Amino acid sequence: MTIALETKGLVKRFGGLQATDNVSFQLQQGARHALIGPNGAGKTTFINLLTGVIKPTAGQIFLEGQDITGLRPELRVQRGLARTFQINQLFPAMTPLETIGLAVSERTGGGRDWWRVTGSRREIIDEIVEIAQRFRLTDVLDEKTSNLAYGKQRLLEIAVAFACRPRVLLLDEPAAGVPEAERHELLATVAALPRDVSVLLIEHDMDLVFSFADRITVMVNGALFTEGTVEEVSTDPRVRAVYLGESVDE
Repeated sequence: MTIALETKGLVKRFGGLQATDNVSFQLQQGARHALIGPNGAGKTTFINLLTGVIKPTAGQIFLEGQDITGLRPELRVQRGLARTFQINQLFPAMTPLETIGLAVSERTGGGRDWWRVTGSRREIIDEIVEIAQRFRLTDVLDEKTSNLAYGKQRLLEIAVAFACRPRVLLLDEPAAGVPEAERHELLATVAALPRDVSVLLIEHDMDLVFSFADRITVMVNGALFTEGTVEEVSTDPRVRAVYLGESVDE
């Protein structure tokens, strides 16, 4: 299979703390891949390294075979790597229509005149409508973001990332804080994205992980602990020991 995203020997040290320890990882093209691990395992640090928020101490990052280790975050987005955050980064006074329009216009060169470009170009309007439909936002397009239900806010944040037309989408706990009734809708929407978008999901809710992912990587203490299919990871006694403190027979 084609590799969409890859790391080789990725290390990050903060002083004497080694946050990631020689992480070599592959995300296959079209995958629905989950990254799990206990608190403090280094998952968010790993995502921050992938997206260029922080620089690695050692190792390399490849996007579709191209070395992006030294690229700034915005250049990685332009190359097709987008993300969401644990805490949403939305503008509360803007509507979903404006927010998605800003993202589409920025990508297509509208820049600071995004409001004028959005209203004057039919293709941008059509793309906003298509994204809103895909992420179930058509009924709230003209509502202030601050007034949206939290599940809708999380869908909007993913929609903004999708508006960048990524080929790799990194989702950092997208269901955190979302009511139970809305979580499965959120992940079902992500799972239904076109397969030319490869998705790496960080999530603590194991039910969501098992229903979403076709492959799971477990990280512990900054290092890759194990990787496999949902069935392999869910039945691995070592993973249960990490999460539940159960003993493992020698």
